[in-house]
Amino acid sequence: MPVRQLITLDPAHFHAALVQKEMYAGVSPVAKVYAPLGLDLTDHLARVARFNQRAENPTSWELDVHAGPGSLSRLLRDEASGNVVVLSGRNRSKIESIEQSVAHGFHVLADKPWILRSADLPRLAHSLDEAARQNVIAYDIMTERYEVTSMLHRALVNAPSVFGHLLPGDPAHPAIYMDSMHRLLKTVAGVPMLRPLAFFDIEEQGEALSDVGTHLVDLAQWIAFPDLAIDYRTDIALLDARRWPTVLNPEQWSRVTGGAPVPASLAGYLRDGNFDYFGNNFVSYTLRGIHVQMDVRWDLEGVSDTHKAIFRGSQASIDVRQGAAENYRPEVYVVPNSPALYPAVRAALAAKLAELQPTFDGVGLEDRGSELLLTIPDHHRVGHEAHFAEVTRQFFAYLDQPQALPAWENPNMLAKYYVCTKGVELAVAKSGSPHAV
Repeated sequence: MPVRQLITLDPAHFHAALVQKEMYAGVSPVAKVYAPLGLDLTDHLARVARFNQRAENPTSWELDVHAGPGSLSRLLRDEASGNVVVLSGRNRSKIESIEQSVAHGFHVLADKPWILRSADLPRLAHSLDEAARQNVIAYDIMTERYEVTSMLHRALVNAPSVFGHLLPGDPAHPAIYMDSMHRLLKTVAGVPMLRPLAFFDIEEQGEALSDVGTHLVDLAQWIAFPDLAIDYRTDIALLDARRWPTVLNPEQWSRVTGGAPVPASLAGYLRDGNFDYFGNNFVSYTLRGIHVQMDVRWDLEGVSDTHKAIFRGSQASIDVRQGAAENYRPEVYVVPNSPALYPAVRAALAAKLAELQPTFDGVGLEDRGSELLLTIPDHHRVGHEAHFAEVTRQFFAYLDQPQALPAWENPNMLAKYYVCTKGVELAVAKSGSPHAV
């Protein structure tokens, strides 16, 4: 097995560092970094240094830093064999970095979003085809697939004895509904995080659906149609989309950015002294005839990010909820469609959980009278930051055995980015202006 090396290009988001929260077998402890000298680079170095310095299970990364302009061109002159380019942030230009990296024989491990415009879908498709020609793998960091509640959700939706079959739904009662609320003020790796000004540039970062919404669209496909390739040209129809801002007054803007003034490039989003951050989207579409709706939102602050996912079946609804009632920890509920179905669904769920014990040991069942709650032991709840290492380990496994990469991954990535980019474009078109409220 060749020794592989991580090469981080222009880290402009903390997810780049989270890839290095653990060490990996067969991967060199010397990781290269190509980036302009600036705060993005120093923040990245500080995060990796904290992983090395932590008391419990410290990492041992050594960073070979190449600071200066022209990061991509300098990286492409590096030795490509076995090396992995890690990308996070700089979303507007990310597809160019992906294109160039795979064309020069690098593997790519890139955080979402890969593209922000539907016009770039052909470039994404070409990059995936080029990766195949170069015998390299370009992989999207979809961490939510590794959340235990997502995995259990998928297992139960695809258990006919519990769920039945997925209902088609309609625009008033979608078969799949997902809601995600993120917070602008949060702590990462134990440190309060300030948002860079580029985060508020929706032309660079993307709106909510085209950025964090990629996880929701991915989960909808991954849960509802496991191991099935989706063709966005025939299997998806957009029905509706909307957008609205999170309004930040001057004091809130200062808290989120560390006191930085609103740059001239974002002045168009100022209204009555407040900043309109277009971090909220709604989208409605059909996926192979199934009605799907999503709300993807950003609020200033709160106890936690929250997530809700409802899949409606002919026998029961399988829900993930993460609100105050759950102490802001995601939980899985099974809600039979009627009292008459309750005994059969409960028995089928108990049998299914027994079958799942080798993978989800200790997961149990609590009968709440009108719904059934899965009880999930803490050892399955590793946390969002740890999921980056799980994705990275899976990625390296695919590098060792390329034939194991599922055939549906690439078409489903195109389907995901079709919904996310087209949904935002429809919302902007309906609002009449990128700056409209």
